[in-house]
This record gives sequence, C-alpha cells and structure tokens, in this order.
Amino acid sequence: MNIARTGMNSSQYARVAQAIDYLRERSTQQPHLDEVAEHVGLSPFHFQRLFTEWAGVSPKRFLQYLTVEHAKTVLDGDASLLETTFETGLSSPSRLHDLFVAADAVTPGEYKSRGAGLEVRFGIGESPFGVCFVGATARGIVTLQFLGDASAAETELRSTWSGATLVRDDAHAADVLADVFEDRRAESRVRLLLRGTNFQLRVWRALLEIPFGEVASYGSIASAVRAPGAARAVGSAVGANPVGYLIPCHRVIRATGDHGGYRWGVTRKQSMLAWEQAQREMEAPAASVG
Repeated sequence: MNIARTGMNSSQYARVAQAIDYLRERSTQQPHLDEVAEHVGLSPFHFQRLFTEWAGVSPKRFLQYLTVEHAKTVLDGDASLLETTFETGLSSPSRLHDLFVAADAVTPGEYKSRGAGLEVRFGIGESPFGVCFVGATARGIVTLQFLGDASAAETELRSTWSGATLVRDDAHAADVLADVFEDRRAESRVRLLLRGTNFQLRVWRALLEIPFGEVASYGSIASAVRAPGAARAVGSAVGANPVGYLIPCHRVIRATGDHGGYRWGVTRKQSMLAWEQAQREMEAPAASVG
C-alpha cells in the first residue's frame, strides 16, 4: 500500500473506520450506501469514492469480509498455512509483502541491559490505518503502535528500552512509516529488532508466517510453536506484540470465527483483515496467470 499513491491519511482513515463501525453494527440489516454516507457526513458519491479508494472494493462487498461466517471460511485453511513455505518471485504484491519483513532478536547482553549502546529514534507519523508511533534503531524497527495515547506509547518505549539512547525525530518516523506502507519489491526488506522472552519471540515469528489475507486461531499458533494447549499463553504473547501491522497479530482470531480483541482497537483489526481480503480478491486473477 503506497501512502502517496492512495492519498490516504489518518483523518480519512478515521472516516472510513466510522463507516466500518456502522457497517459492522448493522451487518444483518445490510445498510444502504446512502444511509452509511449520511452517517459519516458525505454524499453517496464522495463516500463511495473514498471508501473504494481505500479498500479497493465497494462498501457492500467490504461488509462481507466483516462477518463471522466469512472469517470461519478463511479460518478453515489455517491447519496447513503455518507449515507452508512460500516461493519467491510471485507477482502478487500481497504475497511479496509476506517476504519483506525480517526479524532479529537482540543479543542476550542487549536484552539484559535493555538496549544499552543502542540509539532509538522515535516519532509520530501517518499511516493508512491511523496515526502511528514508531521507534527504530539502525538495525531495525523496535516498536510500531497505532496511537490512542502518544505519551503512553513513549512511556512504554522508554521502559522497554531504558538502557538505550532515545531521540525524538518525527521526520525519521515519517520516512520509516512510508517505507513500511509502500508496495514492496521481493528484494526489499523492512527489518525488525525484537526484545522479548524466548516464548514471545517464537510466537511473533509464527505470526510472521500467516499469509497476507489469511487468519489463524490461537490454537493453531500454539501448535506451530510446539506448545499445544497453550492458547492462553499465546494470547498473552500476541497481545504483547510490539510491532503492529508488520508482525500481523491482527490475523489471529478465535476458533469460532469471532475476530476477538485487539490491542489497538477491534475496528482497526477488522479494517486490516477486510482490507487484506479485498486486496487478495483484486490480485487473484493476476496471480493465477502463467
């Protein structure tokens, strides 16, 4: 997703999120386009254009992706998705997206010292899913959070990386976020530098294996990290994910098909899941050629 190409900003996402909330709450009533447009304060024409520009599909089609029934259908494939090794060179941008994130853990010494000797540059910037707080070292991104409270995000960063030198740099944050949310080439990589327990790191790496537009249950993640029956512990590790979107904890849902909770809001989680489903649908014909 290229921010410049789509022209989306956080204020536009807020309006789209408002529409998604309205659609989700009234999914059984199948609200008409005019009704949703009126709710968000736009004409039907402008609302349709804004929503389709962001999602790639109509509001009506998007509504399908918000339903539990659809989630169950997607979830049916999760038994094998974590065991699949994807080939490189695929033409689909969504598949390439899953190849461009590389994660490394801090050294034991850096873990113990909470990042002593590292410089973390952090700041706030725009994304297609709202305003973000992001921090990064020369070795990779250490945090990416969708903001509710900037001071809380900074406090968490300072606590987790208390031994590091922290520098406020919004211009650098904007560059990092532009790099994250642009369409990627297979040879391009966004690097992450993760500080967590061994179990958390195993869970976060398993999350990186969930393909774009797919979902997995907490139980399947537990099996993938060889801890069957530890779904509750997996849930705690998922909730502690420090790097939103790139480590796709939004792709983990309940076995019932219910989307469940999300650290940065259920509406944002549903937005991401449904947006990814829409992109897969648009890319499917091209991906099947040749």
